[in-house]
Amino acid sequence: MTDLSETLQRKIENKDAKIGIIGMGYVGIPLGLEFANKGFIVLGFDKDNNRVKDINSGNQVMKHIKQKEMQQFIKNKGAATNDFSKIKNMDCLIICVPTPLDEHEQPDMSYVESASKEISGNFQKGNLIILESTTYPGTTKEVVKPILEKSGLTAGKDFFLAYSPEREDPGNKDFNVSKIPKVMGGFTDNCLKLTSTLYKNIVSDTVEVSSMETAESTKLMENIFRAVNIAMVNELKLVFSRMDVDIWEVIDAAKTKPFGFMPFYPGPGMGGHCIPIDPFYLSWKAKEYNTEAKFIELAGEINRKMTENIAHRVGKALNDDKKSIKDSKIMIVGVAYKKNIDDIRESPALRIMDLLRFKGATIFYHDPYVNEVNGEQSLDLNIQNIKEQDAIVITTDHSNVNYELIGEHAKLIVDTRNVMTKFKKPNARILKA
Repeated sequence: MTDLSETLQRKIENKDAKIGIIGMGYVGIPLGLEFANKGFIVLGFDKDNNRVKDINSGNQVMKHIKQKEMQQFIKNKGAATNDFSKIKNMDCLIICVPTPLDEHEQPDMSYVESASKEISGNFQKGNLIILESTTYPGTTKEVVKPILEKSGLTAGKDFFLAYSPEREDPGNKDFNVSKIPKVMGGFTDNCLKLTSTLYKNIVSDTVEVSSMETAESTKLMENIFRAVNIAMVNELKLVFSRMDVDIWEVIDAAKTKPFGFMPFYPGPGMGGHCIPIDPFYLSWKAKEYNTEAKFIELAGEINRKMTENIAHRVGKALNDDKKSIKDSKIMIVGVAYKKNIDDIRESPALRIMDLLRFKGATIFYHDPYVNEVNGEQSLDLNIQNIKEQDAIVITTDHSNVNYELIGEHAKLIVDTRNVMTKFKKPNARILKA
């Protein structure tokens, strides 16, 4: 090891290394909490002034992270700032910014580039820089490294560079940051060793791979695996429904096989920042190598069309009740993209709401985690509000929703999550979709 790497190694081992996290969102905040809990000084960097103020006040920023955890972060000397010049005081910098697709479904690297520029103008010799944002193979070397080296410092010599994909699953109580193995690849052996030393302080297991590109590819494979299998089961749902076969019963029977089968479940479409977006990073990159990723493209097409199918099924169900979708009152239950969190990014519920509005319906929504969407407030879930709806569409299966009350007083329920099977003989007519 070099003198610079040995110095940083000692700092990390003694927990004297100061951790800077660029982007205090769904990935950055849990990561910061974990490092602070383990005794490190943590400073989060974010351009959202309100987010910075909330963090420094110990406020609850996300509903799946309790306020007492945020208050403990402050007690542990954690803090947030929008002053990126303070990067110069950090030893390790972790980039946790969004990597969306642009309007042409091509990777939008603007957030990664912006974070890299902020670091490049402020970091010091001997710093460790880690990218965690999900992206295509080659991003860390082709995008981040050249920007950082505009500082006059050289990767692997003057500073250390690595990629370690986030594996955050918001709301999952069984797997928090510390319980999920951490994959990582370094620009050099020293870069990898320092990265592994750092993360071993907060995770149960580290998985070192041969390159940054391998680590970048690992994250994409995980999300593509899910996207393709979700698309498959969504397509099977459509086929089986034509045959009057219940896809959820089929899955329950199939998963009794102790080998060779892994259950995936259908839904109203895919949401969140990972599954609907990340696979297309690889399909885009594949074109650079004159090849195609046909499974990714097909899976994306199937999953996107699920929202249209749900909207069609709602219209058909109302028609069966001799009602037009135009001027019907419809309540969407659950607008977050997954259960028990407040994240509405890429949520299929929002697309379904738009489609139903386009068809002339009056749309309301109820979500205990999301108080407001585009200026509209979440409607209270009470008997009167339920009875006033011509249809209720369950798009997200939050645990703290009174589905029994819905089943007792609704006229029609379109259930995309199979939650109503838990209740015996509800009064409402139920259509699985």
